[in-house]
Amino acid sequence: MEILNLSLPAVNRFATGYLGGSEEIQSFFHYNYQKDTDYTARLEELKKRTFYRQELSEHIRTYMSRFPSSEQVRKNIERLKLDNSVAVIGGQQAGLLTGPLYSVHKVISIIKLAEQKEQELGIPVIPVFWIAGEDHDYQEVNHVYVLKNNKPEKWIYPDGNHEKSMVTDIEINKEACLSWIEDIIGTFGETCHTNDLREFAKSCLASAQSFVDFFATIIMEMFKDHGLLIVDSGNQELRQLEKDFFMLQIRHHKEITKCVLDQQKEIQKVDFNLAIDLREDGANLFYNDIKNKERILLRFEDQTNLFTEKNGEISFSLEELMTIATEYPERLSNNVVTRPLMQEWLFPTLAFIGGPGEIAYWAELKLVFEYFDLKMPPLVPRLNITILDRSIETDLYKLNLDLQDVLETGTSKYELKFIDSLKDRDLEELFVEMRNQLVEQYKFVRAKTEKVDKGLLPLLTKNEDILINQIEFMERKIYESVCRKHDDILLKFTRIENALRPSGSPQERVWNPFYYMNVYGLDFFTELVKLPLSFDGKHKVIKR
Repeated sequence: MEILNLSLPAVNRFATGYLGGSEEIQSFFHYNYQKDTDYTARLEELKKRTFYRQELSEHIRTYMSRFPSSEQVRKNIERLKLDNSVAVIGGQQAGLLTGPLYSVHKVISIIKLAEQKEQELGIPVIPVFWIAGEDHDYQEVNHVYVLKNNKPEKWIYPDGNHEKSMVTDIEINKEACLSWIEDIIGTFGETCHTNDLREFAKSCLASAQSFVDFFATIIMEMFKDHGLLIVDSGNQELRQLEKDFFMLQIRHHKEITKCVLDQQKEIQKVDFNLAIDLREDGANLFYNDIKNKERILLRFEDQTNLFTEKNGEISFSLEELMTIATEYPERLSNNVVTRPLMQEWLFPTLAFIGGPGEIAYWAELKLVFEYFDLKMPPLVPRLNITILDRSIETDLYKLNLDLQDVLETGTSKYELKFIDSLKDRDLEELFVEMRNQLVEQYKFVRAKTEKVDKGLLPLLTKNEDILINQIEFMERKIYESVCRKHDDILLKFTRIENALRPSGSPQERVWNPFYYMNVYGLDFFTELVKLPLSFDGKHKVIKR
């Protein structure tokens, strides 16, 4: 495999500036991820704090006992107890079959940065993946895109509606899911790896009870040999370690909200869009209705001094909510504001791996961290990767297309230019002349008809439209005939677009890792970890 580094803009303007080292944007963060000295400073900060290392390590040991493991995993669980150990952490929702490619790219990023920083700093640096099981955005995890009729098509998991449930609580219908997976793999086409891929999917599904289980089993089977640790933010046992921090959040909920709103004002001053939608009455906490399996966002009403949901159907006093945090912490969960705080309190985080959207919303949390006498960890952009098959590279060469331009904007402009070059200009002029002559002749016919019988004018207009449509129909047919003679070239444009920028989006946001494992083998992504991938803000094109 070969790596090509390109400078590409991120999917949002804020992240693009962050990658480019903008001093204005850097002012919204405590550390500069590009400076080695900032990691040393971060270590000094972490030394002054205490963590539930023993308890966290034992929780992870118990939680991970159900998933594929290795000696390196067991070693890292033990190393987490050491006073000088730190973690590189990042997370994602538990998408089916891991979701889009960027989920796996994030895992690779976590592992690679942990390896590099351990070598540079000479201390144990442990890769941790935070599965966002407490999230309830079912629409984000219930589908996979496949190539159908030469375009991406969304295939949705065919079992029920779980709109308000935490992902960690969504049980898998194994029969329906297996049939769905078989159909998906069927769209990939048979290769020498297809049977292995089917067995891999079946094996991972067989031991899973929930969406999170299925996701975690796949991820650990792929990356266990690299010592990856995982936690599920929706796990009830993890909540027992979080109860004190929930109480802290509840007690200071007003200050947390004010800090975010104040920071957002600073960001708006420099003309950036906000990433977090937060109201002044936001409590930044969810209540998990165990009975109905619903996750309910709480707000705080000053007039009544109650925490309520928007319809007022449930409400808690401060004392009642504190009791829940103490005795039933599994009934609470974090939102986008408090999740980074909880993660920071639990783990000695050397660095956080984030995508473009996360970079934008973390910038709005600086004052929240400072309120609790904390600093945000260095926020390291995850590796942005595009997989370039050699056959697609050949198509690019034959069509004389620029790879970087295609990754940024797609092939449409090139394809339209090629199609335009196929047109017969003389024939186009003949059709234009024919239409113009027809319109002019009908003007005369209309004038005569108006004198004979005005009632015939609508019929005359309809007749004119029919003839113009027939002319355009014939022109279209000739054009289609010309294009068919160049189908092989037009198909190359479509192949390149689907491979590198499907439906106008980056490859990693649409296609699923299982497609690539079907083409290159089950160990393809673990092989990527072995490559010399650097966190230099460049886009990595992996030629395979």
